[in-house]
Amino acid sequence: MKRIAFVLLAALILACFAMPAMASEKVFVFGRGGDAVRLDPADITDGESYKVCMLVFETLVQFKDGSTMVEPALAKSWDVSDDGLVWTFHLREGVTFHDGTPFTADAVVFSLERQMNPDHPGHKGDFAYWSYMYSQIESVEAVDDYTVRISLDKPYAPFLSNMACFPVMIVSPHSMLEMGVEDFRTHPVGTGPYEFVEWKKNDRIVLKAYDDYWGGRRKVDRIIYRSIPDNTTRMMALLAGEIDAMDGISAQNIKTLKQENPEDIKLLASPGMNTGYMAMNMTKEPFGNLKVRKAVAYAINKKRLVKEIYQGMAKPANQMLPPTLWGYNRDIEDYGYDPEKARKLLAEAGYPDGFETELWYMPVPRQYMPDGKLVAQAIQQDLAEVGVDVELVTYDWGTYLEKLEELEHTMCLIGWMGDNGDPDNFMYVLLDKDNAQKGSAQNYAVWKNEEYHELMMEGQTTMAQEEREALYIQSAELMHQDVPVIPIANAYNLALVNTAKVDNFKLHPILKFILADIDINQ
Repeated sequence: MKRIAFVLLAALILACFAMPAMASEKVFVFGRGGDAVRLDPADITDGESYKVCMLVFETLVQFKDGSTMVEPALAKSWDVSDDGLVWTFHLREGVTFHDGTPFTADAVVFSLERQMNPDHPGHKGDFAYWSYMYSQIESVEAVDDYTVRISLDKPYAPFLSNMACFPVMIVSPHSMLEMGVEDFRTHPVGTGPYEFVEWKKNDRIVLKAYDDYWGGRRKVDRIIYRSIPDNTTRMMALLAGEIDAMDGISAQNIKTLKQENPEDIKLLASPGMNTGYMAMNMTKEPFGNLKVRKAVAYAINKKRLVKEIYQGMAKPANQMLPPTLWGYNRDIEDYGYDPEKARKLLAEAGYPDGFETELWYMPVPRQYMPDGKLVAQAIQQDLAEVGVDVELVTYDWGTYLEKLEELEHTMCLIGWMGDNGDPDNFMYVLLDKDNAQKGSAQNYAVWKNEEYHELMMEGQTTMAQEEREALYIQSAELMHQDVPVIPIANAYNLALVNTAKVDNFKLHPILKFILADIDINQ
C-alpha cells in the first residue's frame, strides 16, 4: 500500500512537469537540482552550467574516460619547447561549429584572446578562471589554419591539464560576434556532439544531436536537462519515469531508494575528487582571530554531520585536497569534536559569551554538499552549544555565487570539484591570496599567507611531480594551522540511473558523469 501511495503521489505532483511526447526520437532526460547560470564556458564557475557546456563545446585536449590523463580532442597532437614556454597545437581538420562555420586556428585565438584582451569584442564577463589557471599565457597566434602556438611567460606545470578544462572550450567567433555575448550566453554555439535548441529558465534546457559532428552523430537524439530543485520531487520524477537519471542525491533519496527498492533504478558511486567545506571570511569580525576559527573547528561534530547527512556516501575531510588526489597530506589530524575546548578558546579570544554571526548555505545540492540547509542546521546547532548564535541565510544559486565572489558573506558553505586532477587546482585556486579579490574571488576565507603563496608559486613552476607533491603536503600543514576553512566532507560521485532504459552512463572522477556516449533502449 505504501509503495502504491508513493507512486500515486509522484504521478500527481509530476503532472505539473509533463513533457511533450517525442515518440520517434531517442530522448534522455536528466534531473538536477538547479538551473544553469549562463552558457558561456569562459564565464561560468558553477557545475549546472558546466553540465550543459560539456556537450555543446569542446577543448583542444580532453580527459580520458575514468582518468585525469589527457588525450587529443580538437587538437590531434601537440609539441612543447624544451624550456616549457611554447606549446604548439596541431588542430583536427574537417570540424564545423553548429552554425556551419569551420573550426580553424582563428577560432582558438578568438576564444582565448577574448579573455585576455579587454578591447576584444568578445571580452564581456568576469572570466574568473582565467586569472588563476591561464594568466601565464602571454600570447596566442595562428601559425596557419590548423596550427596554434601558445606562449607562456613562465613554465607552468598544470598547463596541459588546464587546457582540457571548460574555460578554454572553443566558441564560434561567427555566432558570438553576430548575436553578441549576452545572447550567446543563452544561445551557445560550439563544435560539441550536441547543439543547443531551447532554454526555459528554471525548467529545462534542450539539446539535440549535431548531425555533422566530427566524431560521428550520437545515438541519443535529444538530451534534456530538467531543473527540479526539491530532492524528493526529483526522486519521485525518477521513480515515475519522468526523468531517466539524476544527481544531487540526498540522504533521504538514499533512504527512499532502499525502501522502495525499484528494480531498474541503480545508484552508481565512485570515489570523487571533491571537497565540501565552510569558509570563514577573515576580513569580518571575529574571524580574523585564529582562536575563534579554531574554536569553530572544535565546536562542529563533523563525524556525526557526515554520517547523518551524507548517509555513508562521503568521508569526513580534514584538508582541502581530497584523498583521491596526489599531494594529499596523510599526516594531518583533524581538530575533532571538543565543545569544552571551543568554549575555552572563545573565552581566550574575548568572546566568553559567544557572538552572533551568519552562515550562508547553498540552495542547490552538490555531490560534496547534498543538502546545504541540513548541513547548515547541524552546524548551527553545534555552534549554539558553545554560545555562537548563527543566522542561516541563502539566495538563489546565481546570486549566491555572485555574492560570494564579492566577499559579502561572513561564513559560507561551498565546495569544489576538481577540474584537472592537479593539486594546484584546489590549493592555489581556493586558498591563495591571488584569488581573494572582490568580484572574482574563489578564496572565500580571504586568507593571505605569504609562506603559503610562495609554496604555490614554486608548485606551479616545478615540473617534477615528486617535488611538487612535497610542496603541497607542506602547504596543507599551513592551512591546517591557520584554519581559514573547515573541510567537511569528501563525497563519492553519485548518480541514480534507470538502467533498464539507459546504456553506457559513465561516472568520471572529474567530469562526474559522461552523457555523450549514452544510448536509450526503446
